[in-house]
Amino acid sequence: MNLAFLSFTDEGEKLAHTLAKALGGSVMRCGRPLSLREWTRQHFSSGRGLIFVGAVGIAVRAIVPYIDKKWTDPAVVVVDEGAHFAVPLLSGHLGGANHLARRIQEVCGAKAVITTATDVHGAFAVDEWARCQGLSVENPTRIRAVSGKILAGGTVAVQSRWVIDGDCPEGVALCTGPNADVQVDIQKKDDTAALFLVPNIVVLGIGCRKGISFSALETAWEQFSLHTGLHESAVCAVSSIDLKKDEPGLLAFCRHHGWPFMTFPADELRRVPGDFTSSPFVQKVTGVDNVCERSAVAASGGERLFQKWVWDGVTLAAAQKPFTLSWRWQDEPVTKSQE
Repeated sequence: MNLAFLSFTDEGEKLAHTLAKALGGSVMRCGRPLSLREWTRQHFSSGRGLIFVGAVGIAVRAIVPYIDKKWTDPAVVVVDEGAHFAVPLLSGHLGGANHLARRIQEVCGAKAVITTATDVHGAFAVDEWARCQGLSVENPTRIRAVSGKILAGGTVAVQSRWVIDGDCPEGVALCTGPNADVQVDIQKKDDTAALFLVPNIVVLGIGCRKGISFSALETAWEQFSLHTGLHESAVCAVSSIDLKKDEPGLLAFCRHHGWPFMTFPADELRRVPGDFTSSPFVQKVTGVDNVCERSAVAASGGERLFQKWVWDGVTLAAAQKPFTLSWRWQDEPVTKSQE
């Protein structure tokens, strides 16, 4: 987590530097050069974890104008200057503020004051599990229903495309039927009321004609997504042949979605093992029989999920990175360095 520390006094600044040295992040003294309001506004929208070294009241007043939703707000933690307490104020689970408070406790001894209901009762927190496992929460308004069911003594049914290592936590059971409370998958489940969690593990392989436009690629992706049910948040990268590394439309498409773009030379693609959809035309033009499938597998280091699919001059395929799940739902504590 990228962190930003704000202090208000000499003592607070010393503690902030101690924490930043151990946990990483930037340190600023309030007013040097940014005011409290300016610093909070700038960092609140940056996705960084905010740590105020000072009074809770100051932090509360600073963040109130910017609070929006629990699934978009950053982690906010307050540590008093005496390093007695570390208090998560915002985004305890999804943003990782609870974990951050525990890390601070490991570094300086400030007791992590955790107040989220599932933590207070020692119950499984599905949103914290999602964060620990690298799963995107697609319909976060469903978190409350899942947590509420566990806190009420019920059993939450989890359906997963992948094996989940370890024993189910108390109040959680795996299921295969249609009535899951939580579903872990990369394909859309529009007809379900379950909380939907998506791992970011799919490489989208693309082949295209020269001069392809951004809009043509966007339409092809939309149609591919409808055809396969592949969720956008499952995609972690786009791949192709190196002949396309400077293709303007393809570069714009990747920038628009925030997807890294990886390319491979033809001879490397030819060496990718597997049974791929061969095209004599593609072989003649590029020197390899298939671009989208081979590049997706090469970039993912895993297995093909969806074979070559064609839409108006664009070919698309998808491959999955190696991926494992476990029932770990709280991060391991930071190990103190040896004196």
